[in-house]
Parts: sequence; structure tokens; C-alpha cells
Amino acid sequence: MKFKNKVAIVTGSSRGIWKATALELAKNWASVVISSTKLENCTKIVKEIEDFGWKAIAVKCDVSNSKDVKNLVDTTIKNFWKIDILVNNAWIGPTKAFEELTEEERDFVININLKWVFLCTNNVIKYMLKQKSWKIISISSILGKRWFTHASSYCTTKAAVINLTRSLAIEYASRNININAVAPWFIRTDMTKESLENDEVSKILLNHTPAWRFGEAEEIAKAVAFLASDDASYIHWETLTVDWWRSIN
Repeated sequence: MKFKNKVAIVTGSSRGIWKATALELAKNWASVVISSTKLENCTKIVKEIEDFGWKAIAVKCDVSNSKDVKNLVDTTIKNFWKIDILVNNAWIGPTKAFEELTEEERDFVININLKWVFLCTNNVIKYMLKQKSWKIISISSILGKRWFTHASSYCTTKAAVINLTRSLAIEYASRNININAVAPWFIRTDMTKESLENDEVSKILLNHTPAWRFGEAEEIAKAVAFLASDDASYIHWETLTVDWWRSIN
């Protein structure tokens, strides 16, 4: 019951790792706001949470759209009166050679992978600053610290998320605000199923994985939940890697 009486927004939480994160927070008694671009998917997760006796609401939100983000925050305040935890999550990463990327594709990646952190954090911060303490966890990637071919825009924006996390953490640490990030490597979800079923791709990815196995969504969820808990009350600006990239010699 570590999140009893806490309210958490988890963006992009209708599937994969972030669905697991929402469920992890909910089963520890947080009231959770489920959001993504498809309301029907959010509603299904809310029903799943409510069936276990936990509290949740669904809000449709495109995190690159300032009006949608404002509505997400306003709806949360209207229903729960406060926001204790924000989990910033959204990602897109076209796999193309750098010279093949169009201006529209680059702008789209920046809007989805970076702009959302600014928008979501900016909209919740005025409410959180009225409270005694709060937590923000933004989702970066191992590729924000490492490189990967044909992923220049993804790597760049995820590195920016790490640096933004550090800057905000320093700015607000003295006001009982914990701002950290999580950087996952390749995790087994429905979104990665196609890659995992390709033996050649799977082998390449495992060669960069210390545990020689792919992570599960619940393992990332527990890492996020730790940073969102009071157990992490003295942790600031950390980017927790789950799991680390292993070099090939």
C-alpha cells in the first residue's frame, strides 16, 4: 500500500511497459489516470484496474498536443484534486538512415519523444508545487546513452530527455521534488513481438544484453514504481538503466 492516497498520471499507458507501470502503481493503491491517443484502449485498462478494486480513470491524450495535455491535467485535478506522480512516456523511432529522414519525420520524432516531457511537466508543476512533495519519472532509453545505427533521431531525443531530467532535478530538488528517469533496453511487449520473432534481429539484440534474455514489462514497471515511492526520497536526477548495454568485443 505504498501509494495509498497518491494520484498518478501515466501517459501512453494503454499497452506494453506503461500499462504494466499503471497496474504496478494501482496494485499498490495509487489512483491512476490512464491516457493514450485511443480512449477505448484506456477504458479497457481502467476496467481491469477497477475489477481488482483499485481506482482509475481514462483520458484521451496526444502528448504532443498542448490542449490535450492541459485537458489531461485538468481532468485529473477535477477527479482527484491533486497529482502526486507523473510518469512521462511516449516514443517513436523511425529506423532510417540519417540522410533519408525528411524534415517532417524529424519534427514528428521531436514532438513525440521530447516535446511531451516539456508539456506534461509544465502543466502539472503548478499543482505539484502546492504540495509537500512529488515525483516525476520520465522515460528515456538505453539509446539515450549509447548509439544504434539508423536511429539518430531516436537516440538524440532520448539523450535530451536525460539532460532535461537532470536540469529540472537540480532546479527543484530543494523543494522536495524528485525528478528522475528510467532508460530501458529491449523489453518483451506486443510492440516488440515482430522483432523478437526474427531470429537474426533477436540474436543481434541479445548480443548487447547482459542477462542474455529480454526484459519483461513488469521489470520496468517495478523500477518506475521504486523511483515514484518514498523509498527514493533522496534520489535526484538519476537515470536508472534497465538493463545496461553490453559491448561486443
